[in-house]
Amino acid sequence: MNIQLIKKAFFFTLFLFSIVQVVKAQTADELFASARKKAFEEKNYPEAISLAKTALKNSPDYADIRVFLGRLYTWSKKTDSARIEFTTVIQKQPNYEDAYVAYGNLEFWNDDTKKAIQIVNDGLMKIPNSEPLLLLKAKLLTDLNEWQNAESIVTQIINNNPKQTEARALAAKIRENSALNKLGVNYDFIYFDKQFNDPWHLVSIDYSRQTSIGSVVGRVNYANRFNSNGLQFEVDAYPRLAKNLQAYVNAGYSSDMGIFPKYRAGFSLYASLPLSFEVEAGLRYLRFTDNTWIYTASVGKYYKNFWFNFRTFLTPSTNSLSQSFSLNTRYYFGGADDYLSIGLSTGLSPDEQRNNILINTSAYKLKSNGLALGYRKSFGVFNIINLKAAIENQEYLKDTKGNQLIIGLGYTRRF
Repeated sequence: MNIQLIKKAFFFTLFLFSIVQVVKAQTADELFASARKKAFEEKNYPEAISLAKTALKNSPDYADIRVFLGRLYTWSKKTDSARIEFTTVIQKQPNYEDAYVAYGNLEFWNDDTKKAIQIVNDGLMKIPNSEPLLLLKAKLLTDLNEWQNAESIVTQIINNNPKQTEARALAAKIRENSALNKLGVNYDFIYFDKQFNDPWHLVSIDYSRQTSIGSVVGRVNYANRFNSNGLQFEVDAYPRLAKNLQAYVNAGYSSDMGIFPKYRAGFSLYASLPLSFEVEAGLRYLRFTDNTWIYTASVGKYYKNFWFNFRTFLTPSTNSLSQSFSLNTRYYFGGADDYLSIGLSTGLSPDEQRNNILINTSAYKLKSNGLALGYRKSFGVFNIINLKAAIENQEYLKDTKGNQLIIGLGYTRRF
């Protein structure tokens, strides 16, 4: 009899304990949901912190809530409190990936990249193939200008998951900086069905050097058009202003007016945004017989194996506003330098050497529509070839149009 009563009491107690635990878990989940709403929808971090701490009183080992609390402390600049929460999770659950990611980001955002790498490496020892940790490590190495190590990690991520858009966006930046020197040569052949009897030939040779503030490029452009030869000299610079902010600065000169503008200049700011977006805004200057100012803006997005970019150029004059638009798409089939591209354009672009001499300050703005296809492929680690074919329906006099066929090829050597 006593044994039966003991058994019944035991099972009843166990049942009550289970009910209590279920109720606690439900309460913790509800509090967690409320805390997330306070943080993300209302930006009320103090209230979100209070809700998360209450949830942890009921479920102290609820790792998702504790990591979220650490993130809330991070966003509230309470770094010591955040470190305690992340460390607590890691000590209790050494394989908890998100804790290492959140902790590593905390140190990175507080300018201690080396400590962030140490934390990420600790996480990778427990979870060797963690994509979030590998991606974060590549970002940290990029911040330290350890380009080759970062490139190796990003290549590993892309090989495992070709649709990882954030890794592909990072790969483009890394590849651009992974070699200190770059030498390139490009040639364009332009055939006209109406406008000119003789084709145009454009050749450019450029050398770029990676410096501590960004890359600097020197370029010589040669053109044979209108049965005349001309040279243009240009310098480009891409200084890094902040972790996700870069500038573009250009200056050019030619004594062969009519073949090239006498002067050209440009300035843009590029910003990398969350969700693999990037934006640019800037201006261009061309000097023919008069000054021409052109304003530009673009937005880009990586999505799976694709990169999309929409750009506009706006050229104001006394009586009108000339507009040009382009939409360019790349499909990546390998690394950052392995892709197919297609571009649609309308209007004249100051960045396009073959037609920018047609931009002027006259009241009438020439119209143009184009389609371009491209292929770019890296081989032997530091060699890159690029091919392109394009057709443009170009207005060269008012209401008089002709077609241009463009064939181009190029080679780049990194060293």
